Amino acid sequence: MSGEDATDDQSAQNPSGGMPGTAPDDRPHPDGRRNEQGIRIDPEAEAEPRRRTAVVSALVEHEPGVLSRVSGLFSRRRFNIESLTVGPTTVDGHARITLVVEETESGIDQVEKQLAKLKPVIQVGEVDDPAVRAELVLLKVRGDRPDEVHAITQMYEGQTLDAGPRTITVQITGDQQKIDDAVDAFRQFGIIEIARTGQTALARGDTPTTPGEEPGHSTQPPEDPHSAEDSETTDTTEN
Repeated sequence: MSGEDATDDQSAQNPSGGMPGTAPDDRPHPDGRRNEQGIRIDPEAEAEPRRRTAVVSALVEHEPGVLSRVSGLFSRRRFNIESLTVGPTTVDGHARITLVVEETESGIDQVEKQLAKLKPVIQVGEVDDPAVRAELVLLKVRGDRPDEVHAITQMYEGQTLDAGPRTITVQITGDQQKIDDAVDAFRQFGIIEIARTGQTALARGDTPTTPGEEPGHSTQPPEDPHSAEDSETTDTTEN
């Protein structure tokens, strides 16, 4: 075969005049992408880790500025925080901060580790299930259907805090699902304003809510004065 004949055969196989072989559109294309080092990444291995909601309890020194330090930490680290509540404990000078975060397992672990590094933090840990969890919501709705508003409030074991000709304000407490359902039920009346505390939680039974937490003694009931009088009477009689 002459060189001219070979050229004609190649032109017939490649009408576009390009390199011999399969056309680019017909070639297999591997899934995934290449990283900065040029290594192809498996898309399944690169899938974003699953996030979950966790309740974290931290015992802190009840001093000025502690809340700003905690919120500043979350802002710097870009943790996804859903709610934060704070209040006193049974130990004088201590406060409990309850945080609800939505993060990956490694993110939740980092939340605990970074909180533990803050100077005012005494103990920190995740509140495991089953735990007692509750939150509170205040709802201000339009007051043109008061009987129906009252019925829904009763259904969710709530309280009417304020009622007027134009607005009604109710309070509902319970777990997150109950609060979500109540809010949905009140939408039919037109929600004007809403204030929601976020979850707070305590471990069940004798389990400490925060690892290593020691219960306080400031809330023990006082001694019954009548029992003391009976004791003195008994001593006098014996003498």
